[in-house]
Amino acid sequence: MTYAELKDALVVLGLGERATLKDIKARHRELVKRHHPDTGSSGDAETIRKVNAAYRALQDYISEYRFSFSEEEFYEQNPEERIRQQFMSDPLWGKG
Repeated sequence: MTYAELKDALVVLGLGERATLKDIKARHRELVKRHHPDTGSSGDAETIRKVNAAYRALQDYISEYRFSFSEEEFYEQNPEERIRQQFMSDPLWGKG
């Protein structure tokens, strides 16, 4: 998979550069309900194929992603913890 294909999948699903697994699944479910041909509404077979292909592409990317459990990554994901760590020994802000 190329980065362009990954970006295309995000565009099809209407997701930004950062999304949780829960966000991806919820968006896929929403689009399937909206565009599925069996719903009787304005279901479009081509659109549902694109949505499912985009979802599979993201699932493939996620399944091969190597998670980082480094301290730096932890603080990037939890900025409030970085601030607490930074100021906890300060007499004014922390416990002194």
